[in-house]
Amino acid sequence: MKYSETAIKDVWIIEPQRFGDARGYFMEAFKLDEFRSQTGLDITFVQDNESMSSRGVLRGLHFQRGEWSQAKLVRVSHGRVLDVAVDLRPDSPTFGRHVAVELSQENARQLFIPRHFAHGFLVLSDTTQFQYKVDNHYAPQAEASLLFNDPELGIEWPIDQSEILLSEKDSNALPLSRLRSTL
Repeated sequence: MKYSETAIKDVWIIEPQRFGDARGYFMEAFKLDEFRSQTGLDITFVQDNESMSSRGVLRGLHFQRGEWSQAKLVRVSHGRVLDVAVDLRPDSPTFGRHVAVELSQENARQLFIPRHFAHGFLVLSDTTQFQYKVDNHYAPQAEASLLFNDPELGIEWPIDQSEILLSEKDSNALPLSRLRSTL
């Protein structure tokens, strides 16, 4: 696997090697010992999640506060998304900055997002199957949503906002200026 650290410390793009022939392909999607040695991070994932979404669905930007914060390793097994991670670490020099990476079944890229980041993705294909590992269990009392189109974030979503489909929770998300004091 190829590991590339992004412009934001501890956010990694991981590109597995595929071995293909006329039958299809095989790849190793995750190896704990390799992940730890390449990134220097001591992560233990406790749960795998999966969602299926249609074009225009934007899930996020979600995060959990405090001790319930989650690190994630995300990938797409079918379809294509723009995946976004926003740094919410209060003492970070990159606080409020984001990384945006296209993940697809074709490029097989994965994105590792450390704890204390908001995360979301926008579906760019007709349908997308999205998979992710987390290092902490879901705690509804600790969950929050950051407004996806907050001008302070400067995220360039590749489809018109009128085509974006949000959950009620994500429609009521707060801008960074209102969340800053609660992080």
